[in-house]
Formats: sequence, structure tokens, C-alpha cells
Amino acid sequence: MAMRVLVVEDEPQMAGFLARGLSDEGYVVDIANDGEQALSLTTGVEYNLVVLDLQLPRKDGLTVCRELRDQSFRAPILVVTALGGDCDVVTGLNAGADDYLAKPFDFAVLLARMRALLRRSRHLRSDMLQVSDLLLNTVDHTVTRSGRVLNLTTKEYAVLELLMLFKGQILGRAQIAEHVWDEGFDPLSNIVDVYMNRLRKKIDHGFDRQLIHTRRSEGYMLSEDAPDSPYV
Repeated sequence: MAMRVLVVEDEPQMAGFLARGLSDEGYVVDIANDGEQALSLTTGVEYNLVVLDLQLPRKDGLTVCRELRDQSFRAPILVVTALGGDCDVVTGLNAGADDYLAKPFDFAVLLARMRALLRRSRHLRSDMLQVSDLLLNTVDHTVTRSGRVLNLTTKEYAVLELLMLFKGQILGRAQIAEHVWDEGFDPLSNIVDVYMNRLRKKIDHGFDRQLIHTRRSEGYMLSEDAPDSPYV
């Protein structure tokens, strides 16, 4: 069955461009030209993903995002907008968006982000993920350990969420990179290791029980159980 996508965009040229491109990729596409129409459509149609502009007439994108989440709308929301500052990104994520893409963007990047979100949504079943005393809220993207709030960047959060979804399983660097950095990721880059080191410092530093484990030449695992000797 084809994936159904709602494009919420008030600029006719952009809406048409996205609709044609996504249709060519096999998606079924509906278009909403303002925030009120977007909310109306989502009450009667089951969407697999929403591509949401923030600067909309009648009701802005952030409000639409918040109201959808308040109504227990679970499909991924990818925000695309001309606004692109760090404050805008944080505000969008706090409103319930799953990812953020600043205009202008390459259509191939949009497709890669959408595929990553759709893969992720197939695994999510709960608003809260937990490994030992580590808690991750998939709705407001907050992370705590033993009640202490951990301040993670967007990429750090994405890496951690993936590890928690597959807790107890080894994830290779390529798997992590595909989920977080899309298909354009350079396989020779050490960026995955850099982010895993950052996460380890934020999540495990100061705690007796280490949750992030490395298996040399294979990848990483998140587990509350003490691993066998090949892990560090």
C-alpha cells in the first residue's frame, strides 16, 4: 500500500513542486493550503507523514503541530520552513515535530529525511522509551537519567532514540549513519564515533552502571546488562 503524505504549504508553486515530486516517488499526496485545512484533513484521513510549513495563513505551523500532538496524532511531522535559526529548530521540535529542514533544500535530502522518519515510525510504539533509569520522551524529546535532565542536541537525540528502539542489539555505524545523517553520509567519516563519545559522556559519566557499549569493528549497543568481554 502506498504511503499517504499531507503537504501543508500555502505557496502554490512549492506545494505543486512537492506534490509532483512525491507522487513520482510513489507517494499518495494531499495538499493543505492553510493550518485550519490541515487540521481538518487529518481528522478524516490516516496519513503516514506530514510535511509542514511553519508560515501559514489562518493558523501557523507551530500551532498546527501542537494541536495535532494534543489530538494524539502519531505520524511523523517534518517541518520545512524559511526560518532556520537554532531557536526555531528547538521551538519546532518542542511543538512535536520529528525533524526540521530549512528552505531552500535539495529534494533528494527531503526524500531521505522522509524515509528515515518513516522507518523510525514503524518501530515506535510508545511515547516513552526506557533502558534502566534512562528515559526518553518521544513526544517532547526530553531525556532524563535518574531524574536528571540531559541536554542533547538534535543529532544526539536521534542517535540515542535509535539505540533505545533497538536496545540490547548491536547497531553498526552504517545503520546509525543512515538513520541520522541520511543517504549522503560519507562511510569513511568518524562522525558516528564522535557522537557516540559525546553521548557516553552525557549519559554514562558519573553513573556506576554504563549503558552504552562498544563492540570493536561491529558497532554500538545500549543495554543495562553487563556485556561480554568483546564489549567496552
